Amino acid sequence: MKKLLLGAFAATTALTPIAASAETEVQFWHAFTGRLGELVAAQVEAFNASQSDYTVVQSHKGNYSETLNAGIAAFRAQEQPHILMVFEVGTATMMSAEGAIKPVYEVMAESGAAFDPDAYIGSVKGYYTTTEGEMLSLPFNSSTPVLWVNRDAFEAAGVDPDMDLSTWENVGTALDALKAGGEDCPLVTAWQSWIHLENLSAYHDTPFATQDNGFAGLDTELALNGPVQVAHLSAMGKWAEEGKFIYTGRRNEGGANFRAGECALFTESSAGYAGIKAEAEFDFEVRPLPYWAAVTDSPQNTIIGGASLWVMEGHEAEEYKGVGEFLSFLSSSDVQAQWHQDTGYLPITTEAGDATRAAGFYDANPGTDIAVIQMTAKEPTANSKGLRLGSFDQIRGIIDEELEGIWSGDKTAQEAMDSAKERGDALLRRFESANR
Repeated sequence: MKKLLLGAFAATTALTPIAASAETEVQFWHAFTGRLGELVAAQVEAFNASQSDYTVVQSHKGNYSETLNAGIAAFRAQEQPHILMVFEVGTATMMSAEGAIKPVYEVMAESGAAFDPDAYIGSVKGYYTTTEGEMLSLPFNSSTPVLWVNRDAFEAAGVDPDMDLSTWENVGTALDALKAGGEDCPLVTAWQSWIHLENLSAYHDTPFATQDNGFAGLDTELALNGPVQVAHLSAMGKWAEEGKFIYTGRRNEGGANFRAGECALFTESSAGYAGIKAEAEFDFEVRPLPYWAAVTDSPQNTIIGGASLWVMEGHEAEEYKGVGEFLSFLSSSDVQAQWHQDTGYLPITTEAGDATRAAGFYDANPGTDIAVIQMTAKEPTANSKGLRLGSFDQIRGIIDEELEGIWSGDKTAQEAMDSAKERGDALLRRFESANR
C-alpha cells in the first residue's frame, strides 16, 4: 500500500533517531537563501533564545526540489531531519509516505503545544489537510500570484499607469500601447505553469484535473486542455509572437529583469515583495492577478504556492515536543505578522492578518493586502481548493516544455495542452498503480 515514496525513502521498521544533546536538538531543513534565508535564520534564533529546552538547527539544502531529494537521501541513510520543507507540488507524494512522515496534528497533540487548526486561513489550511480536516503538514511560506506594475515604464511609454488592469482583455490593450510606446519588455512572468495554468484554472473556477484536482482520489486525469486554458495560452502565444510577452525561463528568471526595471508588467508570487522592495529603483505597485471578463465577471480565489513543513518519523518523543513548540512558535500571531510584512508571503492565520491591518501596515504599503484578499474573498470550491497530484514536479516539467513550444510558435496551445495531458496522465497512472 502506498509504496511510491516508501520506495524512494527506503523505509525500514527500525529507524535511528538523531541523538539529542543536553538541550534537545531539532534539525530543520529548508530551501531558502538570500533575504528569505536570513529571515528564517532570525526566526530560529528568536525561538532558541525564547526558551532553554530545545535548540533548532536550521540548514539550507538547495532549491525546493533539491531539499526534497536531500530528505529522501537522508531517510535512506536513517539520518532524516525532524522537519523538512517541501514545496506544495510535493504534497501528494508526501501524503503517500506512510511510515516516513508523522502528521502535524499528531505531533501537536502529543507535544501539548498550542495548536488551533481553525486559526489557519481556510484556503491555506485546506491544501495540507485530509478530507476529515486533519492537518498533515504545517503551512509556512504560502504565496499566491499577483500582477506587479512598473509605473515608470508605463509613463516612459506614454501609457497611463493607473489604467484598469483587472482583466486580461485590459492587459492586452496595455501591452499594445506599451509596445507602440517603445517598451521592449511589456510583460514577463515567473513560474509559468503555476500562474498561467494552475492559478488561471482556479481563478476561473475551472478544473485543472478531475477528481476535485486530485483531492477526491488517485484516479485523476489532467483537464488542463480545456477551452479556458487554451484560450489564455493562445493569447499569450500571440503576445509572445508580437514581442509583447518575453519568455525568460521556467522558474523566476524574469524576476531579475523586472527588478532591474527592464519590464513593465510581471506576473509573479506575492512573495516577490521582499526582493522587489529591496532592489527596485523605480515606482512599482502590486495589482490583483487579472481574469478574463469573457469567462467570468467575478473571479474565484487563486491558490497557494510556496511550501509547508513536514515532520519526519524516527525520532524520540522529547524531540517531537521540541518540534511541536517550534511549529507553534512559527504559527504565533507576532511571528506570522512579521513574516508576512517582511516577505509578502500570506499570513497563515487570520489573527496575523488582522494584526497586520491593525498595525497600519497595509495603509503604509498599499497593495500588500491584495494577496490576502484574493485568497479569502470567496470560499474555495472543488476547483480552487488546490492541487493534489502525484508526480506533480515531473508533470510541471512536462507542462513547461509544452508551454515553451507555444511561446516559440512550434505548437498551437491546443496541441501543446493535449500533449501535456497525454504525457502527464501517464505519470498519474504510474503513481496510482504504485500507491494502491
